Amino acid sequence: MVNKLYFLMVLLLLSVIHSGLFLFGLLVSLLLYVRGILRAKVPIEPDGNFEYQTHIYKEVGNTALKLDVWYPNQSKPTYPLVFFAHGGGWISGFRNQPNNVSWCKFLASKGFAAASIDYRLAVRSNMDHILRDYTDALDFIKDNAERLRVDKDHIVLMGLSAGGHLALLYAAYYTFMNHAPKMKGIKGVSVYYCPSDLRDVFVKGQKSLFARFATMAALKGMPHRKPELYYEYSPIEWISQRMVPTLVVHGKKDMVVPYTSSINLVRKLKAENIPYQFLLHKEGGHGFETHLKDFQTIRILDETVRFMKKLVK
Repeated sequence: MVNKLYFLMVLLLLSVIHSGLFLFGLLVSLLLYVRGILRAKVPIEPDGNFEYQTHIYKEVGNTALKLDVWYPNQSKPTYPLVFFAHGGGWISGFRNQPNNVSWCKFLASKGFAAASIDYRLAVRSNMDHILRDYTDALDFIKDNAERLRVDKDHIVLMGLSAGGHLALLYAAYYTFMNHAPKMKGIKGVSVYYCPSDLRDVFVKGQKSLFARFATMAALKGMPHRKPELYYEYSPIEWISQRMVPTLVVHGKKDMVVPYTSSINLVRKLKAENIPYQFLLHKEGGHGFETHLKDFQTIRILDETVRFMKKLVK
């Protein structure tokens, strides 16, 4: 329901026709949405308990921004790190919702420490605030690497949807600017169904009102009103020959972020001779890896781990 806000139009129509039907439809929709969120997980999530620690990496006013670091069930002084950012269109989501916890457990089972972060949301903030939080969380990890038991010289940035956009933009921008301190220890990027060009969610035929609303909320305006911001915050505009190896994953039936956004990104990576891998699920929609259990989904998850392990050898 969240990704198809046009459904609300039907509910609003029902509210005019019959208030009882409206309330019933709203209740059922909310229950289905919450049920989907609570049950979302990757299909090969491991059994057992995994240790994690919660840390406050930053305080903004009265708000404490936190991150969770998940660890493998093995005893080592340090672990390679996957720095993980959740999705939600920059306006929703949190670090420890079930699909993100599922991802962190999966990564921990493969020998990675996984840091899942919260960041300010665009309902009351803007994209610059969000990117500042992302950077501060990563700096916190690096500055406290020894006590957190992570290898700050072997980090992979990863994100889903809006979180993937943050990871991709961070790496693309700081490699373009040749900012060695910011990129120190970062070996690559792994992004799932993220917009490489924020203007892509407004292309003709793109039906997700949620994606458009979320992008406008984050950038505080439409593309034609603030073209400079849509350019500045689009990762594809910052891809250069210094970009780190990149894994791009998308579902061909994604109705929120068009898969063509990833195709254009891959073309740019190829043009700049950047090592990359592109995994396309022909039947996958947005968030497919927590809803589908088919062979192709499992293969993509395995390929994701294999790609990241090569980076942190």
